[in-house]
Amino acid sequence: MDNGSVSPNRRTLLKAAGMGAAGVAGLPVLSACTGASAQLAASSAPAALLPAPPQQVEPLLDRAKVDNALAKLEGLIQEAMGSTGLPGMAVAVVYRDEVLYSNGFGVREVGKPGEVTPDTVFQVASVSKPLASTVVAGIVGQEVITWTDPVIEHNKSFALNDEYVTRNATFADLMSHHSGLKTGSGDLLEDLGFDRAYILSHLNQEPLDTFRASYNYSNFGFTEAGQAAADAMQMSWEDLADEVLFRKLGMSASSYRYADYERASNRATIHVPLGNKEWAAKYRRIADSEAPAGGASSSVRDLAQWLRLQLGNGSYEGQPVIDPAALQTTRVPHSVSGPAQAPAARSRFYGLGWNVSYDDQGRVQLGHSGAFNLGAATAVSMLPGEQLAIVALTNGRPQGIPEAICAGFLDAAQHGSPTVDWLTFAADAFRRIDESDKPEVDYTKLPPSPSPAGPNSAYTGTYDNPYYGPLVVLEEGGKLAMRMGPAGSPTSFPLTHFDGDTFSFETIGENANGLAGALFAGAGNGSSPSVTLDFYDRTGLGTFTRAS
Repeated sequence: MDNGSVSPNRRTLLKAAGMGAAGVAGLPVLSACTGASAQLAASSAPAALLPAPPQQVEPLLDRAKVDNALAKLEGLIQEAMGSTGLPGMAVAVVYRDEVLYSNGFGVREVGKPGEVTPDTVFQVASVSKPLASTVVAGIVGQEVITWTDPVIEHNKSFALNDEYVTRNATFADLMSHHSGLKTGSGDLLEDLGFDRAYILSHLNQEPLDTFRASYNYSNFGFTEAGQAAADAMQMSWEDLADEVLFRKLGMSASSYRYADYERASNRATIHVPLGNKEWAAKYRRIADSEAPAGGASSSVRDLAQWLRLQLGNGSYEGQPVIDPAALQTTRVPHSVSGPAQAPAARSRFYGLGWNVSYDDQGRVQLGHSGAFNLGAATAVSMLPGEQLAIVALTNGRPQGIPEAICAGFLDAAQHGSPTVDWLTFAADAFRRIDESDKPEVDYTKLPPSPSPAGPNSAYTGTYDNPYYGPLVVLEEGGKLAMRMGPAGSPTSFPLTHFDGDTFSFETIGENANGLAGALFAGAGNGSSPSVTLDFYDRTGLGTFTRAS
């Protein structure tokens, strides 16, 4: 997925599956910020060589077909939960501006009695992105910004690792993942506990892929767009989302603040699998630093109202909320996420916060997945032309379950019953992604005859790095450890000798994948001059140089 030399990590692949890739979007599409500008774009467009085929007028689905799919929905859910032991799930279905279904299953936390209901608040992970693009569309419709504004016009401190890109990267570039930022740029800073301001101010050190000619799923590129939109309104992102979207739709359980999620009494705790259908609530996932891209929390009751707005082209309860042309711009291809591999195959696209694809009848399909490796998986899918949408939220580490529920339901609505074993299909895809994320070096297997390490004093000291900040290597109880992260709250990593001047440490956070290596340079004058942390060196920024 990443067109650069660095392989995307598992978290990125989970969330980016089916998402769009680069390519310059057409100017008429990008300029369609208001109804007037859309008409201008249409009137100035050159005549087509051939007339456009007639637009589909009559939907292919009806209430009977949707009801038939609804009759099968709970069976799909029970099968998924029974085969995996997933602790909890909530699902809602919207059809023709009516919430036909809203229900919860299982428990909010294993070992505790609280049941999941339609009002249970889940962390929605990257389903935050289509919510965020709806918010930004709201201020595009107010003509505060346009999709083609360079973000630097609204956030003067914005900078990437190329002057031209810094001056020209637009909201649409950042929200369609073709600014050139590498996959996962900034994510490891978040895992260490750095805040949004620190991370965004350090993106200028990240190497770039080709501007507008590459697709690399970037949480913090997307976050920068949301932050710049909030800057344009002279508000925080969190307050902007409340004002533009959540309050207008009565989404009282929804927020981009982790503290609001944690305060909710009816809250789904995140879980990781232990094996044999057993799960444990082991982690907290605070995503405030990437809030527009992954920090929202909500219930299916609330999200059903947002889906009504989406299917209503920006209107809710008969009242206009989001400009329809600004909203439509989020739902058309801006990047090619999966180029077709054969002449008769289909490509996959990414809009602004949406995966965009087309079926055999030429109907647009919109969707997005959310994934926290620390314990949450979510999905939303829409057939706008059919006025049909489904959202599924879970409190378990990604295994393809919400994706399978959404796909199975829409498949049943269109074909009478699912034509694919979606749960097996999705689970296999996620297993292959898991396999792809194994470390290149297996630090769990010591070499047969490891070379001895130098004295601890050869490694202890402070090492500087302009991206990650200082790294302190110290001796604790006769053993080495290192500390890094925000001043005042660094993380301590015990070091275990591996071979020669190489030590291993346990990775942490959303992107953790086991043991990684701390590779100290050979001591010249008795002290190692530098250390490279291979886990933090994915884009060449992981070398720390001795300062003292």
